[in-house]
Amino acid sequence: MSIKLVILKSGENIISDVKELLSDNKVCWYLFTKPHVVELEKNFLLVEENQSPKGDVNVILSPWIVLAKDSQIPVPIDWVVTILDPIESLKEMYEEKVNGENS
Repeated sequence: MSIKLVILKSGENIISDVKELLSDNKVCWYLFTKPHVVELEKNFLLVEENQSPKGDVNVILSPWIVLAKDSQIPVPIDWVVTILDPIESLKEMYEEKVNGENS
């Protein structure tokens, strides 16, 4: 399994197992297995003018296409802006979530 963080043209951050689909030895599609949207929820406290803002960031993972029956979704390469390795805590969070789901 190759867990990647993918940024799409739409601005969505997707975490998924990603594989390349080839045609004539050229990548034409990416296959996302159990893709989830990565959303950040920022909580900040109001502070006085001379203080730094205090707060934290919560990460929320939700299925990318909620109403889809398929767990594998092909995505054309021209919709992908970049593919990155996620930080370890995000990768672990994703693996715990998808391994806990019914396949």
